[in-house]
Parts: sequence; structure tokens; C-alpha cells
Amino acid sequence: MKPIKSFEEFIQKGVVKKQSLNKSRADFLVKQAKQDYEYLLELIKKIPIKDSNANNYIKNCYDILMGLVRAKMLLDGYNASGFGAHEAEISYLGFLGFKEKEILFADKLRFFRNGILYYGTILDKEYAEKTIEFTKKSFQKLKKVLNSN
Repeated sequence: MKPIKSFEEFIQKGVVKKQSLNKSRADFLVKQAKQDYEYLLELIKKIPIKDSNANNYIKNCYDILMGLVRAKMLLDGYNASGFGAHEAEISYLGFLGFKEKEILFADKLRFFRNGILYYGTILDKEYAEKTIEFTKKSFQKLKKVLNSN
């Protein structure tokens, strides 16, 4: 995997554009992410994490986190689209106070989720468990950032 670019580079390349803030869309994304997070926690209680369902857990975790990141970007007047949009959103975590180690984990998650969707990548229980723990910590951190708006 190549190193992630800075958020400013994504702005310069036109992947991220400045726009007026979109509170209603951001509110929807936050509400959806919270519902999806509660569902994830419920699912974990009822269905044990195993190799055969690891990909589903991983995709859900990615979608939850990216929903919150996109919401914050919209509240800050940014929108990412086109080739590199997901990388730009991951890069935005740096603006939100995430450490480099956390950003790198999120970028790997993006890479693996892309692999699941488009290349048939199969991930295991161990990685799903790490992803869920990362999601739990990051969800709380992102909620705090969003509540500061």
C-alpha cells in the first residue's frame, strides 16, 4: 500500500471541494451511523464473529466510520467525490485529531473493504475483531468531534 496523501493534496487535485455546509445531510449520516453502530453491537451479542462472517462485520465497521467522517466534512464545508474520495476521507481523520497509527489502520480498512467489494478478498475473524475494537474507539472519538459543532 502506498502512503496516504495529505488532505490538502486532495483539495489541490480537486478530489475534495469546498462547498457550503450541508447540515441536513450531515444529520442524516450521523443518525444512520448511530443506528448502524447500535445494530453492530446487537449483532456481536447474538452472532459470534467467525471467519465466515468476518467480511460482513468489516464492511459494516467501515460504513459506520465513514458515515461520521463524511458528516463532519459536510459540516466543515467539504465534499469528496470521484477517484480518491475514500482516501481523502481517511486523510481527513488527521484534521479530526486522529493519530498517524489510527489513520494508517483506517486506510488499511479502506483498502481491505475495497478488496472485499471488488476483488473477492476474504478476511478472517482476527482482523474483524481488531476492526470492531478500532470502530468502537473511533466511533466515540468521532461522536465527540461532531458534538463540538
